[in-house]
Amino acid sequence: MGGENSMRVMKFGGTSVGSGAAISQTASILAAAYREGRPVIGVVSAMAGITNLLLETATAAACGDGSASSQLYSALLDRHLSAIDHVIRDPGRRETTTATIRELVERCVRLVESVHVLGDLSPRGTDWIVSFGERMSVVILAGALAEQGIAAEPVNADRVIVTDEVFGSAEPLLDKTRDMAQATLGPLLDRGVLPIMTGFFGATEAGVTTTLGRGGSDYSAAILANVLRADEVWIWTDVDGVMTADPRLVPGARTLPAVSFAEATELAYFGAKVIHSPTMRPAAELGIPIWIKNTFHPEHPGTRIGPEPGENGSVKAITAIPGLSVITVEGSGFLGVAGATARVFSVLGRASINVFMISQASSQHSLSFVVRGSDGPKVIRLLSAEFEFDILRERVLRIAEDP
Repeated sequence: MGGENSMRVMKFGGTSVGSGAAISQTASILAAAYREGRPVIGVVSAMAGITNLLLETATAAACGDGSASSQLYSALLDRHLSAIDHVIRDPGRRETTTATIRELVERCVRLVESVHVLGDLSPRGTDWIVSFGERMSVVILAGALAEQGIAAEPVNADRVIVTDEVFGSAEPLLDKTRDMAQATLGPLLDRGVLPIMTGFFGATEAGVTTTLGRGGSDYSAAILANVLRADEVWIWTDVDGVMTADPRLVPGARTLPAVSFAEATELAYFGAKVIHSPTMRPAAELGIPIWIKNTFHPEHPGTRIGPEPGENGSVKAITAIPGLSVITVEGSGFLGVAGATARVFSVLGRASINVFMISQASSQHSLSFVVRGSDGPKVIRLLSAEFEFDILRERVLRIAEDP
């Protein structure tokens, strides 16, 4: 796949670095790609479960849990040192890698302690704390590659990906990221070094750490591919590719060999968890194909996501999103109420409520839309307040949630 000197960005998810054995497998995949002689960049998630642990511990500390930081220290150190013991045999390399991990754990714990003292966890502080999972995993993976004779170097993405200042869901500034990527990664590639970059986060122009939101590590890989004009993005996970349905619900589900960017975006939006919608944008912009591959079954061809349209008239897959609710607003001639539809969605927009689907009765008596079930009670409260006088005048008869 790709030309002789084509660049590949390979991203590995949390399960691909979730244990010492998984890290060894990931290192072997990267080493094999590196030995083909084509430029390769690795992008890595935190070990499976670590990001959630960091977020939960920081939240507990902000709520007054004085033991949160010490528990975090033990949990982080035990998990990462166990992985080091499995993948790094050289005594000097093991000592150096262990010292780096201890330093990162101590820095992270000090931040959590400060959250406890302040009794406050800001979005900016959250992003800084949860970035430590990736900061640790790249160090161990680079060490594992060195064990296999590969010149690899960990790279923190706050030296590469420049974002806006929206903490928790930052967007990249591609022109500035291009300059940073070329300045930081270019010299490593020129020297034959395999860069192992953290996924999930970047930094503002002022150097403040930001995270890219759900699926941020995949997004990081696609951003990097865009700014470096890579030929392909390979996303390594724990499934064989994009499937025709959730195999837990449909035992006969099979792997799709190829889907288009548009099809993959629709599947992601409506519940397919193998790839996230933002990941498609930077790749689709330049027509860079994305391969979904299984770290633990690397011989499987996987799924290619590319610019080519799918077969006309064919159903590619079935997806489902659990935990949704239908909100219905109805009344006699409801849509005749001045600006009713605009008022409904203005309220939802101000509250950052995501709407999945909209339906309008042909009689114009009702408007229904689908939201997450967890947002349902909030939506009812907001709309009841918005249409309070219309309810009193019986122009709006019902605002209801149907799970």
